[in-house]
Amino acid sequence: MNLATFMGYRRADGAVGVRNLVAIIPTCGCALRAAQLIAAQVEGAVLLDYNGGCGETEADIAVATRLLAQYGRHPNVIGSVVVSLGCETLDAHDLSARIATGVAPTELLVIQQLGGTRKTVARGVEIARHMAATARDLQREPCSLSDLTVALECGGSDATSGMASNPAMGAFSDLMVAAGTRVILAETSELLGAEHVLTSRAATPEIAHELLDVIDACERFLKATGEDFINKQPSPGNIRGGITTVEEKALGDVLKGGATPIVDVLAYGQPPTLPGLSFMDTPGNDLSSVTGLVAAGSQLVVFTTGRGNPMGNAIAPVIKVTGNAHTYQHMQEDMDLDASPIISGAETVAQVGQRMFDLALRVIAGETTAAEEMQQHQFMMLRQGPVY
Repeated sequence: MNLATFMGYRRADGAVGVRNLVAIIPTCGCALRAAQLIAAQVEGAVLLDYNGGCGETEADIAVATRLLAQYGRHPNVIGSVVVSLGCETLDAHDLSARIATGVAPTELLVIQQLGGTRKTVARGVEIARHMAATARDLQREPCSLSDLTVALECGGSDATSGMASNPAMGAFSDLMVAAGTRVILAETSELLGAEHVLTSRAATPEIAHELLDVIDACERFLKATGEDFINKQPSPGNIRGGITTVEEKALGDVLKGGATPIVDVLAYGQPPTLPGLSFMDTPGNDLSSVTGLVAAGSQLVVFTTGRGNPMGNAIAPVIKVTGNAHTYQHMQEDMDLDASPIISGAETVAQVGQRMFDLALRVIAGETTAAEEMQQHQFMMLRQGPVY
């Protein structure tokens, strides 16, 4: 197979999926249990574990509606079942209509109209099974890596992250960019102290200013809470893993983006339109960050973790990479790639980056990741306002 291609599922709108999943989407916490029961009974269905939808600011409801709709239209999703209680703040009909602008079918179920949880679950299972059955007729075909969006994430970092797994991810990122892929770096709050590295690589002065504006806004937002977030970094786990300062953590974090220019700055969940490396304004929190990155259309997430974070995502495969030999041995069922040979001297950064690239090609062609095997389907929406 040509290195510039992979075997994917071409959708009717030209997008390419790497999985065929039915998304079960609750519109509020009160509909979550019904959605859970539907997803649990249908092979090929996955739950978006959303529990907001009421008692939130208009801004947070707007973000939730936008991102849930983007999940329903994601290239890895072949159908959606939206499960509504019927009296929540989030407009379920609007959400369903937004999903329906994509090519995959969607159905809206309203618990209060259908007569309760059991009737809703029975109807939802019937619909979801029908949607999942369509996957049997879908065939993979050669697709260009320029059809791919890849998200870069790190969490549970330790000293080996900056020494091995993050530099290897940088080499991997450069290979993907060279193949025409859209690659997204993220985690704004974890860049504080390394701004100069990213701005020096901005493709234009305007992008450098955007990067500084986003990082400055993040710092002002955190300070406005009255809590000393800056001195909460590195986290206790980072410190136990050998990271000593927030600047050290940030300098290790930016290595994930390799050496290619930053071509765009994206809002939370905003799909990239340009090939190359973009930066997305996300929290440092792993679950919230990955949720936004996948909402942007990322068909694949590559995630480095020194101490061992097993999390995944509902609709995109997540590859777990560690530079810590002990973590790889101790948590083998949760890890996909061992980058520790860089530290021992057995391999170079470039060689491990190539191994990561080769593994990514196999995963997007169908090989399952550790997180998929363990059904790690974490989903956490960014919220900036109070719950009332």
